[in-house]
Amino acid sequence: MTTLTLALLVAGGSFGAGLLGALTGLGGGIVVVPMLTLLFHVDLRYAIGASLVSVIATSSGAAAAFVREGFTNVRVGILLEVATTVGALVGAALSGVIPTSALAVLFGCVLLFTAYRSIGRREEHAVLTTPDRWSARLRLDSTYPTAQGMLAYSVQRVPAGFSLMFVAGILSALLGIGSGIIKVLAMDQMMRLPFKVSTTTSNFMIGVTAAASAGVYLHRGYIDPTLSFPVMLGVLAGALLGARLLSVANTTLLRQLFTGVVVVMALEMLYKGFTGGL
Repeated sequence: MTTLTLALLVAGGSFGAGLLGALTGLGGGIVVVPMLTLLFHVDLRYAIGASLVSVIATSSGAAAAFVREGFTNVRVGILLEVATTVGALVGAALSGVIPTSALAVLFGCVLLFTAYRSIGRREEHAVLTTPDRWSARLRLDSTYPTAQGMLAYSVQRVPAGFSLMFVAGILSALLGIGSGIIKVLAMDQMMRLPFKVSTTTSNFMIGVTAAASAGVYLHRGYIDPTLSFPVMLGVLAGALLGARLLSVANTTLLRQLFTGVVVVMALEMLYKGFTGGL
């Protein structure tokens, strides 16, 4: 197989990952790494490096749009980014000493958790407006647009959310994903932000987290331009098309399909990790 053929195939697979990721809200990065390692037999660390580059590219454009629309809580994002960036640097440092088989098992577990979360019902919890001591001191409370106008909310349990973001940063660097599922879970369930605010603020943070860990991978030589470039272009093109199709697509069916693919990849990654096939 020539380099051009491989690049076209990788770009096509990345396009599908970005498309499904945008339509289901799970992001394409969660599929890129197992796709590269299982289908194209790319070394796991090079696959993680390419995925991090694609995460940076896809996060940047969407984040700007969400900030303009008033959904993103920029102050919360900047505060929590301190924890995720430190975690990303720690995770990138650990990636050089943790065996690829252990990374594969960890990735498989994260994929199964993602699949479990993706099929669960997303019920919006009650929006709290009672000021929290930390959110009041750091001025984190804000408003977001709804059909009834701007709705105020108060951020809760800031230290607990900050701690969980450190873990999200480590996972992002170790596995080459945006770890948005962990960030949204922390902000939605723990810090009690409205779900739309949680998802958009997570997207605002993902690019910075990935950039921090990508620098370490680049320094170690794990980012190959001939691999990263088609992955980045494919995921970005798929995500842009997915954003346009979102209003007309049957997202429930797509989410079920996506979840099935993620489960299969998770089991394959676990098998390869336990048997030393990576």
